[in-house]
Amino acid sequence: MRIALVYYSGTGNTEAMANVIAETLKGKADVDTIDPAAFGPEDIPAYDAFAFGCPAMGSEVLEEDIFEPMFTSIESLLSGKKIILFGSYGWGDGEWMRNWEERCIADGAILASDPVIANDAPDDEAAEALKNAADSLLA
Repeated sequence: MRIALVYYSGTGNTEAMANVIAETLKGKADVDTIDPAAFGPEDIPAYDAFAFGCPAMGSEVLEEDIFEPMFTSIESLLSGKKIILFGSYGWGDGEWMRNWEERCIADGAILASDPVIANDAPDDEAAEALKNAADSLLA
Protein backbone atom coordinates (compact mmCIF):
# COMPACT_ATOMS: atom_id res chain seq x y z
CA MET A 1 0.00 0.00 0.00
CA ARG A 2 1.23 3.48 -0.85
CA ILE A 3 0.22 6.40 1.37
CA ALA A 4 0.72 10.12 0.82
CA LEU A 5 1.42 12.01 4.06
CA VAL A 6 0.81 15.64 3.09
CA TYR A 7 1.03 18.28 5.79
CA TYR A 8 1.78 21.91 6.56
CA SER A 9 3.38 22.91 9.86
CA GLY A 10 4.15 26.43 10.97
CA THR A 11 5.41 25.82 14.52
CA GLY A 12 6.41 22.17 14.33
CA ASN A 13 3.40 20.80 16.23
CA THR A 14 1.66 19.40 13.15
CA GLU A 15 5.02 18.08 11.96
CA ALA A 16 5.38 16.21 15.26
CA MET A 17 1.95 14.70 14.59
CA ALA A 18 3.01 13.69 11.07
CA ASN A 19 6.12 12.04 12.50
CA VAL A 20 3.96 9.82 14.74
CA ILE A 21 1.94 8.76 11.69
CA ALA A 22 5.07 8.08 9.62
CA GLU A 23 6.67 6.06 12.43
CA THR A 24 3.48 4.04 12.96
CA LEU A 25 3.28 3.14 9.27
CA LYS A 26 6.99 2.36 8.93
CA GLY A 27 7.41 -1.18 7.64
CA LYS A 28 3.65 -1.54 7.10
CA ALA A 29 3.22 0.65 4.00
CA ASP A 30 5.17 2.80 1.58
CA VAL A 31 4.77 6.33 2.93
CA ASP A 32 5.77 9.45 1.04
CA THR A 33 6.00 12.59 3.18
CA ILE A 34 5.11 15.49 0.90
CA ASP A 35 5.12 19.27 1.28
CA PRO A 36 1.70 20.59 0.20
CA ALA A 37 3.41 23.01 -2.21
CA ALA A 38 4.68 19.97 -4.13
CA PHE A 39 1.40 18.00 -4.20
CA GLY A 40 -1.40 18.33 -6.72
CA PRO A 41 -4.14 16.57 -8.69
CA GLU A 42 -1.64 14.67 -10.84
CA ASP A 43 -0.35 12.91 -7.70
CA ILE A 44 -3.66 11.42 -6.54
CA PRO A 45 -3.64 8.29 -8.78
CA ALA A 46 -0.26 7.18 -7.40
CA TYR A 47 -1.62 6.60 -3.86
CA ASP A 48 -3.97 4.18 -2.17
CA ALA A 49 -4.66 6.37 0.89
CA PHE A 50 -3.89 9.82 2.24
CA ALA A 51 -3.03 11.49 5.55
CA PHE A 52 -3.59 15.25 5.46
CA GLY A 53 -2.36 17.52 8.24
CA CYS A 54 -2.86 21.23 8.73
CA PRO A 55 -3.00 23.42 11.85
CA ALA A 56 -5.73 25.91 12.61
CA MET A 57 -4.84 29.35 11.32
CA GLY A 58 -6.43 32.79 11.74
CA SER A 59 -10.03 32.37 12.82
CA GLU A 60 -9.88 28.56 12.72
CA VAL A 61 -9.25 27.96 9.02
CA LEU A 62 -6.76 25.88 7.06
CA GLU A 63 -3.45 27.58 6.23
CA GLU A 64 -4.44 29.89 3.36
CA ASP A 65 -1.31 30.43 1.27
CA ILE A 66 -0.09 26.88 0.61
CA PHE A 67 -2.33 24.21 2.11
CA GLU A 68 -5.80 25.54 1.25
CA PRO A 69 -5.01 26.11 -2.47
CA MET A 70 -3.50 22.62 -2.70
CA PHE A 71 -6.46 21.02 -0.95
CA THR A 72 -8.97 22.90 -3.11
CA SER A 73 -7.17 21.60 -6.22
CA ILE A 74 -7.45 17.95 -5.17
CA GLU A 75 -10.60 17.63 -3.10
CA SER A 76 -12.89 16.69 -6.00
CA LEU A 77 -10.55 13.73 -6.64
CA LEU A 78 -10.87 12.35 -3.10
CA SER A 79 -14.25 10.70 -3.70
CA GLY A 80 -13.94 7.06 -2.71
CA LYS A 81 -10.41 7.57 -1.34
CA LYS A 82 -9.46 6.57 2.21
CA ILE A 83 -8.09 9.53 4.20
CA ILE A 84 -7.27 10.70 7.70
CA LEU A 85 -7.08 14.31 8.92
CA PHE A 86 -4.91 15.75 11.69
CA GLY A 87 -3.65 19.09 12.96
CA SER A 88 -2.79 21.25 15.92
CA TYR A 89 -4.34 24.39 17.30
CA GLY A 90 -3.55 26.99 19.92
CA TRP A 91 -6.96 28.56 20.43
CA GLY A 92 -10.60 27.90 19.68
CA ASP A 93 -12.40 24.59 19.97
CA GLY A 94 -11.50 22.68 16.83
CA GLU A 95 -14.03 24.31 14.50
CA TRP A 96 -11.52 24.27 11.63
CA MET A 97 -11.26 20.49 11.87
CA ARG A 98 -15.02 19.95 12.06
CA ASN A 99 -15.45 22.14 8.97
CA TRP A 100 -12.65 20.31 7.14
CA GLU A 101 -14.12 16.92 8.07
CA GLU A 102 -17.57 17.96 6.77
CA ARG A 103 -15.98 19.23 3.57
CA CYS A 104 -14.20 15.91 3.01
CA ILE A 105 -17.37 13.93 3.64
CA ALA A 106 -19.21 16.15 1.14
CA ASP A 107 -16.40 15.44 -1.34
CA GLY A 108 -17.09 11.71 -0.97
CA ALA A 109 -13.84 10.88 0.80
CA ILE A 110 -13.81 7.88 3.12
CA LEU A 111 -12.63 8.98 6.56
CA ALA A 112 -10.78 5.99 7.96
CA SER A 113 -10.93 7.43 11.49
CA ASP A 114 -12.07 10.47 13.41
CA PRO A 115 -9.80 13.47 12.82
CA VAL A 116 -7.05 13.96 15.39
CA ILE A 117 -6.37 17.39 16.89
CA ALA A 118 -3.79 18.44 19.44
CA ASN A 119 -3.73 21.61 21.49
CA ASP A 120 -0.20 22.78 20.67
CA ALA A 121 2.24 19.83 20.71
CA PRO A 122 0.70 16.35 20.65
CA ASP A 123 0.41 14.80 24.12
CA ASP A 124 0.26 11.07 24.86
CA GLU A 125 -3.49 10.93 24.17
CA ALA A 126 -3.09 12.63 20.78
CA ALA A 127 -0.13 10.38 19.92
CA GLU A 128 -2.22 7.28 20.65
CA ALA A 129 -5.07 8.65 18.52
CA LEU A 130 -2.61 9.33 15.70
CA LYS A 131 -1.27 5.77 15.86
CA ASN A 132 -4.81 4.40 15.68
CA ALA A 133 -5.69 6.74 12.81
CA ALA A 134 -2.57 5.70 10.89
CA ASP A 135 -3.37 2.02 11.37
CA SER A 136 -6.95 2.63 10.19
CA LEU A 137 -5.57 3.55 6.76
CA LEU A 138 -4.34 -0.03 6.45
CA ALA A 139 -7.64 -1.69 7.38
